[in-house]
Amino acid sequence: MSSSNYRRNKAMCDQFRRELAAMIDDIRDIDKKVLNKSVNQGVAFAKRNTPVGVHPNPVSFTVKHGKYAGKEVSFKVSNPGVGGKLKESWRKLPTKKSVGGVETEVLNSQFYASYWNDGHRIVTKKGGPIKGFVKGTHVLEKMKSHVARQMVKNFEAEVKAVQKKHDN
Repeated sequence: MSSSNYRRNKAMCDQFRRELAAMIDDIRDIDKKVLNKSVNQGVAFAKRNTPVGVHPNPVSFTVKHGKYAGKEVSFKVSNPGVGGKLKESWRKLPTKKSVGGVETEVLNSQFYASYWNDGHRIVTKKGGPIKGFVKGTHVLEKMKSHVARQMVKNFEAEVKAVQKKHDN
């Protein structure tokens, strides 16, 4: 009688260990999965909140220097430009393991992205007086808080999915 209890208990313990090992493997993948999903949602948020410049047609301006200074000039352009390079340039770098877990980076490769995000001063010529300041949009900071909120939601959803998968 005791040997049948031993075999039954051993079988149940072995089954429990296999299920626990499978659950641990699923949990190990959660951090990378949640980070990727959350940061991708953050990049989409940044792209949605990055405005696209529309250039006017006809182009009009007042000549400031030279023989025609003060004269209003206006002309039509056959192919008016449309912005969007800043919006297109949001990228998420590949996720990699680090000492504390996993990490990734988000960047915008346009040279003027930091001026647009942080704001900048306006000068009329190199070394000239400061004429004003353009406020930044701070989309990078807004995206960071958006990613943090998404990580909480995505983590909870992944943990529930693992629990559901392993509940019998």
